[in-house]
This record gives sequence, C-alpha cells and structure tokens, in this order.
Amino acid sequence: MKFDLHTHHFRCGHADGNIRDYVEAGIAAGLSVIGISDHTPYFGNPEEHPFPHIAMAKKEFANYVEEVLKLKQEYEGKIDVLLGIESDFFPAHAETYRQVLSQYPFDYIIGSVHSVNEVSIFNKRRWKGLSEKQRIADKQSYYELIQQSARSGMFQILGHIDAMKGNYPAFSDIPAAEAIDETLQVIAENGVAIEINTSGKTKLSGGWYPSDSILERALHFGVDVTFGSDAHTPKRVADEWEDVAKRLKEIGFDEWVYYKNKQRVAVPL
Repeated sequence: MKFDLHTHHFRCGHADGNIRDYVEAGIAAGLSVIGISDHTPYFGNPEEHPFPHIAMAKKEFANYVEEVLKLKQEYEGKIDVLLGIESDFFPAHAETYRQVLSQYPFDYIIGSVHSVNEVSIFNKRRWKGLSEKQRIADKQSYYELIQQSARSGMFQILGHIDAMKGNYPAFSDIPAAEAIDETLQVIAENGVAIEINTSGKTKLSGGWYPSDSILERALHFGVDVTFGSDAHTPKRVADEWEDVAKRLKEIGFDEWVYYKNKQRVAVPL
C-alpha cells in the first residue's frame, strides 16, 4: 500500500500546480492515500500575508481546507485524499497556531522547524564566520526546538528532522549525537512519527531527510516513521517511495504509518 503525506500547491507561493494536479499525480503513481499538506499562514504575524513566497495568506486558509474536503469526496473510491497541513513551530506563537488549527478537521498536522534564532535553516549565510562552538550551539538549538514541538501535542508527524543540512551539508558533521538521541527519545515518548522526506535531493545536501544514521537510532528508540515526498511540483509525488521502503527494511523497520482522523494507521513494509 503506497501513501505520500507531504505535498504542496500554488497557494504557498513557491510550489507549482493546484491540489487536483497532486491528487491525479498520486493516482498515476499508484498511491492508495495522498495527503495534502501545504504551509500554514504565519498566524503569529499580524499582517495578512507577510511572506507571500513562503506561505499562504490567512484569507486563503479556509479556502484551502474547503477545497481539500471537496476533493476528498470527489475522489472517494479512487484514492483516499487526506486533509493535512504543514505547520511551522514557533514556541512564542504555539498557542495561537493550536487554537486556529483546532477549528478544522485535519487528518494530521506536520510540525516543522524552519527557523532557528529567527534565521531560516536553509539560509546558507547563517553559518559564515561561526566558530565550532557556535555551530554546535545552533545545531543543539535546532534539536531543542524539535523536542519542544514533539512535546507540544500539536503534531502527529515531525517534518524533515535534519533539514538544516539542506543547504549546508557540513551540518551533519557538527557533533551533536547526544542531542539527536535525546530528541529521538522525546519523539518516541510522545508518540509522534517522523517522516522520511525525499526532497533533500532538491537541496545542496542531496539524499533524504533524515540520514540513515538517524533512522537507525530512530529504530532503536522505537520511533514511528512515515513517508513524504514534500512535492512542490506534481511530478515529484511519491518520488523514491520504493527506494525508501527498501532502505527501511534493510535498516530493520517492518512497518510505517500514516494518520487519518489523527489516528495512527500502520502499514507493513
């Protein structure tokens, strides 16, 4: 059974295609389940649309939900369309996000850390001139935010948990084994899944998020895993699904999960 829980569309300002395009791409790829999970608006910012090339406008949020729910009905029996969302995690605004998101019937919510110390994790310049000590501190801050997101109770899935390597491959070599292990323990204790996200190929790091070494530790701690292409164009829906399934079995996983009505559904590998 094939599924893909992480897809975007034009409303976020940096993806191509409409939601129907992704659903049709899912059918063409042989998916049984496709999750639509575009970026939330910036609910912690007073402006209507502060970052038009990063996330949707607040006024579009209800329209997004309505469109997914209509497509869910339309495609019933052909493919299971799930209503998801990818939410940023900002501790200072977590309650605002929680209150807004609780008003809608999401099948699942992906929690993603995209900013550390108010700088994008994908900003290549953030690392310039930093000492080894400062790089370690930034990596630890990243994983502390992921731990907080796991403890928040807001999310069923955590997105791309080593994506800070995306435009800075040397991130993986910054020593932080204890922080990663502690993070995986917290994730396991809070019953949250992590995604294998194949969009790393679109960044300088290449490969998937997270690395095999993190997946091996995730298995050790009993962390659930799921799949997300993080497609920003319909042609990437289900990208490398078979390769990921094969690698997970080699690591030792025997199942992965998806969420419907916020309930865990296990799928044998």
